[in-house]
Amino acid sequence: MTSIGTGYDLSVSTYSPDGRVFQVEYANKAVDNSGTAIGLRVKDGVVLAVEKLVQSKLLVANANRRIQSADLHIGVATAGLLADGRHLVNRARDEAQSWRDIYRQPIPGKALADRLGQYVSAYTLYSSVRPFGCGTIVGSMTEGEPSLYLIEPSGVYWGYRGCAVGKGKSVAKTEIEKLKMEEMTVREAVNEITRIIYTCHDEAKDKDFELELSWICPESKYKHQFVPKEIKEEAERLAKESLDDEMED
Repeated sequence: MTSIGTGYDLSVSTYSPDGRVFQVEYANKAVDNSGTAIGLRVKDGVVLAVEKLVQSKLLVANANRRIQSADLHIGVATAGLLADGRHLVNRARDEAQSWRDIYRQPIPGKALADRLGQYVSAYTLYSSVRPFGCGTIVGSMTEGEPSLYLIEPSGVYWGYRGCAVGKGKSVAKTEIEKLKMEEMTVREAVNEITRIIYTCHDEAKDKDFELELSWICPESKYKHQFVPKEIKEEAERLAKESLDDEMED
């Protein structure tokens, strides 16, 4: 009886008899229907990548980005509902600015993830609101120390060396587990994360996609920036060659 909503999914403040909150589960399903977002934390920085599915050929390239900056040293990648993700990025910017105003220093990644997690959690507590339908990856470099966090629609957040959300998360996690991230440089991580995104993409079911790629590392002067065009294009070329080799085998 309780495997589907059956009346217990009408309000986010209602538990089912077996202790589930269905609207939070529905929010997770919205994330799982989105393009894959991946974060890697390596020895000298953080790399974020998103498979942004292109819904129409008429759309302007590089519009409606799913990777944005919350502060100079913090990048946020989202999978799920685009508008919800944009709202959370704006909230993250407010929290980062508030921290700077009070403490006169950049906000640590963990503090931002904690504040965002509490904010997302608040939207699972009241019947007048709904949970956020997006998974949020927060990558940062504070005093040369990289950190990576994933915030789920329930408000729970975890620290990771590598994480993935979206359609291809199970394939991506399998690939990420094969990597030795303690030994990997950011340049190597860019190639690997691009290969994983291309591996996750289902050409039979999905339309074209646009790869978004950003990093925080010594090369970017410890600021969150999009990966330079020539490096991104080289990574995409290597990813396509790797896929072709696998298909031939």
